[in-house]
Amino acid sequence: MSLFKRIVSKLTNQPEDDEKQSLEKLGDSLKNADLDYKFAQLFTHSGGFFNYCADEAEALQTLNQILKIEGISSVFCCDKDLEGFLNVVKVNHSAQLESHNDAAFITCEYLIAYDGRIMLSHNNILHYHSSRLPGKIIIMANVSQIVNNLNDAMGKIKRTGNIKNLTSISGNHSKLDPATNNNTKLFLLLIED
Repeated sequence: MSLFKRIVSKLTNQPEDDEKQSLEKLGDSLKNADLDYKFAQLFTHSGGFFNYCADEAEALQTLNQILKIEGISSVFCCDKDLEGFLNVVKVNHSAQLESHNDAAFITCEYLIAYDGRIMLSHNNILHYHSSRLPGKIIIMANVSQIVNNLNDAMGKIKRTGNIKNLTSISGNHSKLDPATNNNTKLFLLLIED
């Protein structure tokens, strides 16, 4: 890619061809892989931090390590089940997004294996736009939430009823997601179910 095209793509927030091709090449090389493996590879390729957890106890230990290593002291969490995890590790949390929250601890709708993206809805982030979330986002999901592509996810969403505020996020190295802040750290705790 020429220098001029790179500058224009940066200014217009368009994905660089090299980055897009790299993701596409990786996706193509994994087309026959298991969905969970493909998702994990593409998610980490885009800059996300993937943590496989055999059960909730291991997820709790991993969460505690992330909170300590990242120096997280205040968390946005609007999910009652996840609040139980935060109570165990004794971290301050609020059900509404506040300016002092330095992380979000949320669930998701689906994990898209096609490109390593995570689909969110009103159920996960309330009425907030994904760009307003704190710089560190910790997502807890189950292996059963992995779907092949966006069409599969949308088909499942249509069957479950009225879900609003749909969006998706990916790791901070992804040039495909201009809404994701380049300083955002995205952690996934994937639990076997």
